[in-house]
Order: sequence, then structure tokens, then C-alpha cells
Amino acid sequence: MNSGTLMRQVRLLRLLRQVRLVRLGVTRGLIELRQSLTYWPDVFQNFFFSGIQILVLFLMRGHHVPGTTFSLGSLTLPSIIGMGFAFTGMLGVTGLLTVDREDGTLLRAKATPGGMTGYVLGKITMVSVTTLIGVVATLILGLIAFPGVHLTAAGLGTLVWVAALGLLATIPIGITVGSLIPNPRFLPIFILPFAALTAISGIFYPITHLPGWLQAIGQVFPMYWLGLGMRAALLPPHLAAVEIDGSWRLPLVFLVLFLWSVLGLSLAPAVLRRMARHESGSRVAERRERAMVRGR
Repeated sequence: MNSGTLMRQVRLLRLLRQVRLVRLGVTRGLIELRQSLTYWPDVFQNFFFSGIQILVLFLMRGHHVPGTTFSLGSLTLPSIIGMGFAFTGMLGVTGLLTVDREDGTLLRAKATPGGMTGYVLGKITMVSVTTLIGVVATLILGLIAFPGVHLTAAGLGTLVWVAALGLLATIPIGITVGSLIPNPRFLPIFILPFAALTAISGIFYPITHLPGWLQAIGQVFPMYWLGLGMRAALLPPHLAAVEIDGSWRLPLVFLVLFLWSVLGLSLAPAVLRRMARHESGSRVAERRERAMVRGR
């Protein structure tokens, strides 16, 4: 056997291994998805927050975008969809990761060949499908109940690539933060800056009405660009007048979300592996013992 044939066989084996890991990761994610959709507290939580968001939007229907007759509720609906991607990708994944580390799920994944890769792919699969289910439900209701919200063929294309890049930009952030948080009790510390970021990202009110320095901070993070991309996909072109520079700035939406995706996908696996190296059976047992003591 010559060296060329040997190298081709090695590359083929590597490819087959990667395909197997992807298949295992997707299968793991679908199993977790089925468990989540059949566990009533998870279902209630998802519907509760979605219901609160829709209620807020209905209360805003009587208000108008400054300088126009367009409903502020209709303007906010696409932003809420963008915020949903950020919320699930960052806070949702952070919470899942901290819980999995606490109960030993992450340790079991670490102990199996390719387990960490399968774990990450599983979380991406589960979170992506869960988020898309919520987006479809919110979108159907929005198209029916909120005048001015519409979906054209071009808008659908924009929605698809913004959603895909949004998931790639936010889920690695959730994995990174979840790897750094010692236990679930520290999660509220992360919720506070997330809420502050929501307030300055143009989700519930046009960002152009904020001071310039707050506009600059809001544009650093993915949430603003997710909301902007969704508004570009679902709102009439003339509504771009209330945005910065009077346009949807879709090339910048793509660039910023792409850069966050590259940064997150480069950083998250390394941080997760570093955290996993410090996991052991004794650590998991110690955390369980502390939890039992607190519960008494």
C-alpha cells in the first residue's frame, strides 16, 4: 500500500468519525428535545414567557412609533423574536450547562469517546429546534394580529440567515458563560446585565431615542443586530427611517453576527474543555451533598 492510498484512508476514517459524532450529537439533542416537550414545567415556562411577551405587545398596540402612525406593538414584535434567540441562546444554554454540571451529566459526557463534542452538538440541536418552534408560533400570531407585519419571499430569506447566524452567535456565548459559572445559584448575576442589555438594544423602543454612548454599547452585542435583522425581514421598508442611518444595515447585521459566531465557536470549546478537565466524581458528589444540606 503506497503512502497516497494510506493518507486517503486516514482522511476517510476521520470524515466517518466526524459524521458519526454529528449523528450522535443530533440524536442526543432530539432525545433532550422530546424530554423537554413532554415535561410540563418546561412547556409551561416556555408558554408563560411567550404569553407575557404577546400581552406586552398587545398593550403597546395603541401607541405609535414617534413621527409615524405605525403601531409600536407591530414594530416591537420582530424585535421580540430577535430577543428570543438571544434569550434562549445565552441565558437558556447557560442554565442548562450549569444544571448538567451540577447533576453529573457533563461528567458522563466527558467519560465517553467524543462525548463533549456530542454534548455541544446536542445542546445546539435542542436549543435551535426549541427556539424555532417559538419563533414560528409567535410569527403566525404576529402576522394575524399585528397590522403592518408581513413576510415576503425576500423577507423570509433574510429571516432564515439572521436566525441561523443568531443561533451561532448566541449559543457559544451561553456555553462559555455556563462553563465559567460555578453553580446555578450564580445565574441571576448574569440575568441582570442581560436585562440591562435588552433595555439599550432597541427591543422595546427605537434605539435612536437613546443617548449616543448607550447606542454604541448596544451595538457591540448580538441582541441589537438580531432585532434589527428581524425588523428588516418583517416590517415595511419605510420603517427603516427610525433606525440608525435610516436603513436596515443588513451587511453590518451579517458582519457583526458572523464575527460573534467565529469568536464564540473559537472560544466556547476551549473554555468548556478546560472546565470539564476539573470535573470528577468527587466534585459532583460534593455538590450534591451541599444541595441536600441546603434543602434541609
